[in-house]
Amino acid sequence: MTATSYTEARQAFIMKMNAQKIAPAVIQTFLYYYDQVASGATGLISDSEIRPLQKSNVARWQDLAPYQEKGRQVLSKAVRIVLNGGLGTSMGLTGPKSLLPAKDGRSFLEILLSQSKEDNVPLCLMNSFSTDEKTRSELKRIQITPKPYLFIQNRFPKILKETLTPAVYQESPQMEWNPPGHGDVYISLYTSGLLQELISQGIEYAFISNSDNLGASLDPSILGYFAEKKLPFMMEVAQRRPSDAKGGHLARHKSGQLLLREIAQCPVEERDAFQDIHKYQFFNTNNIWVNLNYLQQLISDTGTIRLPIILNKKTLNPRDGDSPAVIQVESAMGAAISLFTGAGALCVPRKRFMPVKTCNDLLVLRSDRFLLQNGNHLILNSNIETENIQVQLDSIYYRNVDQFEKRFSKGLPSLLACEALTVRGDVYFEKDIYIKGSVAITNTQPYPVVIPKGTVVDTDISF
Repeated sequence: MTATSYTEARQAFIMKMNAQKIAPAVIQTFLYYYDQVASGATGLISDSEIRPLQKSNVARWQDLAPYQEKGRQVLSKAVRIVLNGGLGTSMGLTGPKSLLPAKDGRSFLEILLSQSKEDNVPLCLMNSFSTDEKTRSELKRIQITPKPYLFIQNRFPKILKETLTPAVYQESPQMEWNPPGHGDVYISLYTSGLLQELISQGIEYAFISNSDNLGASLDPSILGYFAEKKLPFMMEVAQRRPSDAKGGHLARHKSGQLLLREIAQCPVEERDAFQDIHKYQFFNTNNIWVNLNYLQQLISDTGTIRLPIILNKKTLNPRDGDSPAVIQVESAMGAAISLFTGAGALCVPRKRFMPVKTCNDLLVLRSDRFLLQNGNHLILNSNIETENIQVQLDSIYYRNVDQFEKRFSKGLPSLLACEALTVRGDVYFEKDIYIKGSVAITNTQPYPVVIPKGTVVDTDISF
């Protein structure tokens, strides 16, 4: 790319974003990333640049009880920020995932609103352009008080891979843009004016989490620890299991600063080392604590926030493999840990990390393994026989929520004694079914089969 073509392309991006009245800070953020793309940056982080984090460098949730009173004292200075931009397309949804019934007939959003009211902390929702309208409509229906603050995630123009110029798609102009990843939460908070408003109200501490993770409640002991230690930033991490091998892990840069490395930032030839759960022991739960005063100063110093870049290579129309190749610039929220001097990490139990990404997760959440205490907070049923469970439902018959609910319309099986459940083929469940141990239910017939009412499944079943 010549200097002239680079300058012209850069100006074209500026004009495109200005035409959409995108905030100057967002434009500066995109240009920071674009300059890296134009210079050939890959965003990759190799093993030679980092070293694994040792357990001795990570605080433990089990040790935080002495900070609970401190947390209660500073609740008036705390805010809950929830990422609410997901559509749940991987589960066949066309609207906000947060509106899906999660537990006892109540949606993720309803439970989050109740949690915030009980905790007596303000709630902020970061919607995307795809979820904002339906979320606002649902909030009008619920009519809860106080109402949550709302702000909208920004968007970046897609970059044509061949020319590094703005992508154009006249058939569907909205496809010329991509969400910039949840790392955008910081600059969106700033450009919306909400960051400044919260600080003016005396709020200092923000807890940020995903809307589909009901395990991520605002824990006073964690808040107290964060405030007492005067940390600018803290990431909740959990011990990696084989199923977490592809998730972003925490490490330490050779400079000494903590950092988050996503699998998209790992060189292909080092993927085996990336997925070594004994070498890199901690993964990011995407539960983040931020000192808002520190964040405001960080953005004020540069006019933006410069997170490590993630390059997502796709086609302009995701459903058309023949459409032009594009580069989507994105960033991860947890990656900000590398920008906050003195940032910390906290190892938390798995009960604080229960995201619903598939119908497998939805079955576990809705089952009797979890209870909704006082209609607000999700807790483990004390009668469970094991805290670990693996569920694998046949993706042909259970991928979408409507398929899932059709096959469990009579009720969900008890999973209190279940360690692993695998369902292959088309299987319907009647009520009062009990799954025990590790079992597989397999249907090889060309028609659906039914597990009768009252069945105890403690061995493999084949049809």
